[in-house]
Amino acid sequence: MPTFFLACALLGGGVVLLQLVATLLGLDHDAHDLHAPHAHDAAQGLHLGSLRALSAGLAFFGLTGYGLLRAGWGTPAVLGLSVVAGVAALVVVAVLLRLMLRLESDGTVRIENAVWQPATVYVPIPGARAGAGKVTLSLQGRLVEYQAVTGEGALPTGTPVTVVDVVAPDTLEVVRTPATPLD
Repeated sequence: MPTFFLACALLGGGVVLLQLVATLLGLDHDAHDLHAPHAHDAAQGLHLGSLRALSAGLAFFGLTGYGLLRAGWGTPAVLGLSVVAGVAALVVVAVLLRLMLRLESDGTVRIENAVWQPATVYVPIPGARAGAGKVTLSLQGRLVEYQAVTGEGALPTGTPVTVVDVVAPDTLEVVRTPATPLD
């Protein structure tokens, strides 16, 4: 019986160690998880079937069983406590994986979020929608540059503007930002 528990501990611990090394070397791309496509969405529950969770559970099952047998505990108690330790490790790792996946962001900049945001003319914009210039603005925590048109008069470089509409997938409509009086 001790050999069985030791084998479980070595197998589970070995897989955990291999995953750690693969992660440190940049070879970890979630290909080891047993789940359906798009199961990386944190809203889909715990990843109890992931290789990380299963290998941690197996390692703790084996370590607990081996340790309790060496301490002189009886076989029924050792089996029961080992299963509890293995399941607890499996659940803890699955919960930690779920919490880490909540931190993920797809990073997609959504141009529609630019409406009513302040911007600055980067490349002069011809007036009366006669052509496009460019503006820069801070959008979703990053500095972005988009083509821009205006229905007003020409807007020179450096002019503060406000985005009022999205007219194409990569083009914004802007208006001159009114100057605010100084107090």
